[in-house]
Parts: sequence; structure tokens; C-alpha cells
Amino acid sequence: MKLSSIFPCLLWAREYRSDYLSSDLIAAVIVTIMLIPQSLAYALLAGLPPETGLYASILPLMAYTVFGTSRTLSVGPVAVASLMTAAAIEKLNIQSGVEYAQAAIILALLSGTFLILMGVLRAGFLANFLSHPVVSGFITASGIIIALSQLKYILGISGSGDNVPALLYSMSQNLADINVPTIILGTATVLFLFWARSGLPTLLLKTGLSASSASILSKTAPVIGVIATSVLAWSLDLQALGVALTGQLAGGLPVLSVPEFAPQLWLDLLMPAILISIIGYVESVSVGRTLAAKRRQRIDSDQELIGLGSANLAAGFSGGFPVTGGFSRSVVNFDAGAQTPAAGFFTAIGIALAALYLTDLLAWLPSVTLAATIIVAVLGLVDFSILKKTLHYSRSDFIAVAITMLTTLLAGVEAGVLLGVAASIALHLYKTSRPHMAEVGQIDGTEHFRNIKRHKVITDPAILSLRVDESLYFPNAAFLEDTIYKNIAEKPQLRHIILMCTAVNEIDYSALEVLEAINHRLLELHIGFHLSEVKGPVMDALQNSDFLEHLNGQVFLTQHQAFTALSAAKTIQPDPVAAG
Repeated sequence: MKLSSIFPCLLWAREYRSDYLSSDLIAAVIVTIMLIPQSLAYALLAGLPPETGLYASILPLMAYTVFGTSRTLSVGPVAVASLMTAAAIEKLNIQSGVEYAQAAIILALLSGTFLILMGVLRAGFLANFLSHPVVSGFITASGIIIALSQLKYILGISGSGDNVPALLYSMSQNLADINVPTIILGTATVLFLFWARSGLPTLLLKTGLSASSASILSKTAPVIGVIATSVLAWSLDLQALGVALTGQLAGGLPVLSVPEFAPQLWLDLLMPAILISIIGYVESVSVGRTLAAKRRQRIDSDQELIGLGSANLAAGFSGGFPVTGGFSRSVVNFDAGAQTPAAGFFTAIGIALAALYLTDLLAWLPSVTLAATIIVAVLGLVDFSILKKTLHYSRSDFIAVAITMLTTLLAGVEAGVLLGVAASIALHLYKTSRPHMAEVGQIDGTEHFRNIKRHKVITDPAILSLRVDESLYFPNAAFLEDTIYKNIAEKPQLRHIILMCTAVNEIDYSALEVLEAINHRLLELHIGFHLSEVKGPVMDALQNSDFLEHLNGQVFLTQHQAFTALSAAKTIQPDPVAAG
């Protein structure tokens, strides 16, 4: 095994150039400015002290630089993982802040261990069973829950819960405690951040900046909000008016430590850690692939498991919480011109300097500012169009998305993830258990065979040419059997059945047994059972059995040869379009 396969950083380090250094440094400065308020905000969302977000953005970034394969992915705290962290720990009814922080650390360690184990086993393909529409539905619902959970800070009241009904009920009980100055400050910050997304780039363009520079600088608007609201809180003494502040943050770098091993606590957090890992990995790989494709690069999905796993272990050992690749800051990192993962390493240094020297200045930061930052960030995740798209394209996908979304909104993120995984697997099994099968006929004057319901074709009433558009295995073998027997019952003139295997890439043993049963039944009925266009690997597998020895028909190289050899009375099916 090559050393570079374990440490992908060796690949880009060998070709590192001075122009890469300048590009990576510029990108790191921009991402650092963006990441500071994000880190603080997502720690708040996870129910942890704000400085924990900074801790989760230092060593994890460095670890990913060494083990990750994406050149522009920026790893750190993200909204969905932070929400899932809070939801998992809240269910344990932990009262102590120290124990709560320990639980978050354990989640990161378990998540890192699970991801690395998956990477070592080369099991990245398992994440493909979580379909993209289901993930989109889950993230949309999570975005709504996250935004709603931050509404309590905008109103200046308390509230709790990990689903919409619980949050609404909890906050409704405390509406009498609404703080007007907090509402004014929070609303103004939200409006400013929304305006910064479209209005600020336009304003910056008028100053002569390029479109890319204006877009990147507009992403740093949360820093402007942090500075402005902190100055207001200090100058107007807003704390005296009931506006909650973050207070004094613990300064300095994180201390490396290992949490105490409490078997029951680790066991209670195991399943939430696995769910966080799966969602985080799917989201991260999706972002990494998209950005890599824009530069004709590629990422190694299995190595990404190790990269993200090492980042989470680093987060756990340095007092953080679960992390993954963030979409918004990865895009900013890409647009800012980052050339290698070294940009992430430089970003980590920037965050470390902030933890050392800026924490005292953040004491006057209103909590509502961080809440506004979260709300504006996560509402960008909300995409209801996935419902309309799947409804028009695939009803089964729509049902899976709708169920996942409703479950997440009404029962919480963990239930949403579990049902999303179950829905994705069930959707896959349903589709493959009822594969598309078409009766085909010959296009006149050619050797091509097409669906008789879509084309004007030549057929023979004594021949059933059946094309199976799926590999044959245990969930769909019975469906093939039922389809063949149904055609036998409906077509008394039938004398031959040709199974066209163009799309059959595999026949498992269960399907083989069904084929043997079909062959035996057709032999009794004096109906020939034939195969055509069987792929090499499938033929190799069949030859390792005695199926071909007992086949009461033939195996033809092409469907045209089979139809020509067996046909006695060809007829032309009417044009399906003309027939209406």
C-alpha cells in the first residue's frame, strides 16, 4: 500500500508552489472571518458554550488536511450536526454543564471511530442507500426546526424541544417574558443579514469590485453583525435592558483530554453518533464531489470516511463536538481561490489566534446575534421544491421525501434520519422488486427490438419476447415468475418464451431457482424457454450450475437470432400512436 493512500496530503504537498501559498492564505483569511461567528453560533445551537465552536474548528481542520482528499472542503461545525448533537444529549436529561460537554465529546469520538471503521472496511458505498431526495427532505425539515429553535433567542424567552410541536408548545408557555429590546435587535440583525445576501453584493459592485470579490465579501456580513451589535450592547448597556449576552468566553487553546469511560453513557450515544456520521458523511461527500468536479478533480469516497473520522476524533480529543464538511464555507473557500487543503490548515491557525486573543472582545456579543446568524444560514437549506419535483417525476420518491420530512418535523431529527434510511432502503427494494419488463418486437427492416406499447413492431403470436430491465435476485424473482405465468394464461397460442437479458447484470441463487421452476413448468406445458443476449459474467455463473443442461430451449447470442429461428407466423402490431 502506498503511503500517499494513507496520507493524501503527500500528493498535493509534492507539487506545492508559491502561488498556491498566496491563494491558500487569502482563502484562509476569508474563511476564518466567516467561520468565527458560525462556530460560535453552531456551538450555541448544540447547547454548548460558544468557545466550544472554536475548539471544534482548530484540530479537526488540521486532521482533515492530512487525511482528506477534497482540496477545498472546509470541515467544522455545521447546522444539522449541531442540532442532532443537541437532540441526542437532551434525551439523556443531563443537568450538569460539564457532563453535557462530556457527552458532546463522546459523540464526536464515537462518530470519528465509526467513520474510520467504515473507511477501513471500504464501506463508503453504504451511504448511497440514503437517497438524495430523502436527504434533501430531511435537511429541509431540519432547517425549519433549527430556525424555529432560535426564535426563542429573538423573542428573549426560554424554550426547548427537538421537533416543531414541542418547540411551539414550550415557547407558548413563556410568551409573557418577551423582551422588546431583544426583538428589535434580533429582527434588525436578521433583516441586515438577509439584505447582505443580495443588496450588499450590488452595493459592492458599484464601488468597482469584481462580481466574485463582491460575492465573497458579502459572505462575511455576519462579522459585521457581530461587531455592530457588540458595540451597541456595550455602549447602550443592553444587558441592563434584558438583552442576553454571551458573557466571558474561556480563552486560550483547547486542552487535549480523554473523557471518562462510562459504559452506559457511551452505549446511549452510540446510535445518535452513527446517525450523525451518516448524515454528515453524505452531506460532506456531496459538497466535495460538486466542488471537485468544477476543477476536474476527484475525491476518494472511502478515504473521505477516514478524513472526516479523523476530524471528529480530533474534535473529541480537543473538547469539541461532531463536525463535517460545511456547504457555505466550502463554497467560499473554493470561490476565494483555495488550491489545496493547506487553506484549511491556515484557517485552523486563524481560529486558534481568535481563541487566544479575541474571546475577551466577544463578551459583549448578544446571544440574539448568533441566533440571527443561524436563522439566516439554515433557511438557505430549506427547499420545498423537492416535493414538487418528486411528485411530478416519481410518486414513490415523493412519498419517501414527504414521510421523512413530516417525521422529522413532528417527531425530531433522530426519528427523521431513521425513517429516512428505512424509506431509502424500502424505496430501493420496492423498485427492484417490481422491475420494468417489456414485451418487445422487431422494428421492421432492422435487427432492433423495442417495446410493443411504444413502437410499431413485428411480433409472432406463438412467441413471447420478454425484456427484463433489472438484474434478477431474490426480491424480484417471484415478480418475473408471475409475469410469465400471467402471459401464458392470456396467450393460448404461446409456444416459445424468450427472456431478453440485455439489462441483466446478475442472477443470484434465489432467482436461479425460480428460473429452474419456470423451466420445469414450461416443459410440462410444451413451451420452449429460451435466453438471449446473456452477458458474459451471467453466462459464467449459469455454466457453474446445471441450469443450462436442463434448459428446454436454447441460449441465443442476439434477440434477432432467437426471433428469426423460432418465428413461424410474423404479424405486425399496430402503431401505438396511431391506435391512440
